[in-house]
Order: sequence, then structure tokens, then C-alpha cells
Amino acid sequence: MKKVRVIVLLLALVLVITGCSKKCDCNLDKLPKPVISGGQRGELGIDKNINEKTIDKYLGRSDSVYRDMRMLEDPATYENIGGDSYLSGFVNGFEIVPLPYLIEVTGLPDAVGKTYTGKTLFKMDRDGKYQPVYEESMAILEYLFPKDKTIFLMCGGGGYAGMTKNLLVSLGWDEEKIYNVGGYWYYEGKNKVEVKNDKGTYDFWKVPYHNINFKSLTEVK
Repeated sequence: MKKVRVIVLLLALVLVITGCSKKCDCNLDKLPKPVISGGQRGELGIDKNINEKTIDKYLGRSDSVYRDMRMLEDPATYENIGGDSYLSGFVNGFEIVPLPYLIEVTGLPDAVGKTYTGKTLFKMDRDGKYQPVYEESMAILEYLFPKDKTIFLMCGGGGYAGMTKNLLVSLGWDEEKIYNVGGYWYYEGKNKVEVKNDKGTYDFWKVPYHNINFKSLTEVK
């Protein structure tokens, strides 16, 4: 009888824990629908409600993923517009996925010059549609940006994040589940992780970074 009671108690405990877990997920605060800001920030696609000033309220959600679209070292000279070509820091919880490895970057300000021009997962065809360059391209994109999650995007100033949202939406992602949070250069919250150290060098070992090994991929014929 004692064994039976122990088993029953254990089952009850499992149900309580499971119930609490489900309850916590159900009690996640409802997110506002994405609303594009006005002015120059709106041109980049930065969200009006969830941005550099408010993102701390929305970190750590189990229903979401957080992606920073910068390179560790960007060939473009972002110092010319007050930024940093090196990834000097990031918001805790965000993982780095370099946009220039996903698509060719165009439309940058003349002052910064050109960014990376090497291999990319997708190319734009004559009709303005993105086509996979590799057989694995879409699988990689779906892994890094799960369609069943809310996606928060960030970069240095907001441009790379906006381009990423445009890419995802054009390939079938739900526009209302993607937020362009804006730029790390303007973030003043409490979840800042400094990568640039006192010596003026960069501790890239701190960065949760997703590299794409193009040599291991199979080109679409």
C-alpha cells in the first residue's frame, strides 16, 4: 500500500508541475501588434512599441527567439555614421546571425561604403523574389527563425533588422510575429553585454554566434 501511495503522490506532483508550466506559458503577457514608427525610423521598419527603450520588458519569453543581425566584424565603415563596424556589445538573450550571410545587402548609406559581398544563402531573381542558393538554405532559415515563435530582430541601427524582416515575410513568415526592435547603438537598458574591453579589443568569445559554413552546403543546380 505504501508503494501505491508513493506512486500516486509522485503522479500528482508531476501533474502539478506540468500544470504550473502550462499555466506560466498561458500567462505570458500579450504582445502589441507590430506598428511601424514614423519618420526615418519608420523607413528602417523599426517598431513603435517594442524597441530599444522597451525591449527589456519582453526578454526571456518562452514563446520567442531573439536575433541580432550584425557581423562580428563588418567591412562597412559604420563609424562614419556614429556606429561601430565591430560588434562592441549586444543585448543579453539575443543570438547573432549575420544578415550579410543570408542575402546581399544593398541600399546602405554612401558614407559607410560596402559590406560583405561573399556567399549568401539566398539571391534575388529578376522578379525581385528571393531564391535559395543552397539546398539547405530554407532549412537553415527555418531553424534560426522558427515560424512558430515570435521573432525579435535587432542590429546596430535598425537597417539589417528591417531587411531581415522583409526577407522572412517575403518567404512566408507571419509579419505580425516579427518585430524590428531597432539598434543596439541606441540601447540604454540593463541587459547590455559589453564585448569591447578596456584594452580596446573585442571579447568575441562572449557572443552567442551562429556561423554558416558555406563549404558544407550543396548548391542548387
